[in-house]
Amino acid sequence: MDFPWWLLAAVAIAIALGIAILVSPIYGQVFSTVSQGIWITVWVSLLAFVLASLLGLLLAVMSLSNHIAVRQIARFYVEIMRGIPLLVLLFYIAFVGAPAVVALWNLVTLPLQSAGFIDPMQVRDFSLLWRAIIALMLAYAAFLAEIFRAGIQAVDHGQIEAAKAVGLKRFQRFRLIIMPQAIRIILPPYGNDFISMVKDSSLVSVLGVVDVTQMGKVYASGSFRFFETYSVVAYVYLILTISLSLGLRWVERRLGRAARG
Repeated sequence: MDFPWWLLAAVAIAIALGIAILVSPIYGQVFSTVSQGIWITVWVSLLAFVLASLLGLLLAVMSLSNHIAVRQIARFYVEIMRGIPLLVLLFYIAFVGAPAVVALWNLVTLPLQSAGFIDPMQVRDFSLLWRAIIALMLAYAAFLAEIFRAGIQAVDHGQIEAAKAVGLKRFQRFRLIIMPQAIRIILPPYGNDFISMVKDSSLVSVLGVVDVTQMGKVYASGSFRFFETYSVVAYVYLILTISLSLGLRWVERRLGRAARG
């Protein structure tokens, strides 16, 4: 058996830094400040990933459609989004997409505004937090679409034909036959993408969203304690991602045992 020495080393480092946080006033103050952004990091990651999963599943189904136009729309979206750096997309959604949405909203609701029912929407009313979530959703949906598509196509076609033969409708085949089998194939890369989402959520700090990274930047710029601050920031992200990675492996083992009967 391959002993997880890497995990032992990671735990030792985590314990050492944890002790430093407990006994050192500097590390303790840094952690107290940085930890205020943990909830935002978790919230942004979870919400963006759930929305990206829904959009990605829709794109995967579209890419397997019998209609060429639907397939081409899905392929266009996936290839374009996968080719744009996430940071560029974040800026584009925040400073181009959001103002465009506000302008469109004001145009559509102009009669209601003229009648005095609602006020014109301002760009500042579109929160930076939601701009960041939408950007992460749009980016990750493209990658998740490919994961879903590959998992669905990996299901034995003979079982799908058997389901047709017994009279199951398309949605029933998808819900009862395809997805239960595809999920075992999808889960490892799907979980890895969620871990990547947690790390990439740090990019929202460029918009001033008060996540872990932003709180670290604020503290470091005021105290000039860059080593201590970014050590703690890295520590927080490592705790989150390694915990998720271990949880994912546990789920994979459970599914593997269930599949073997």
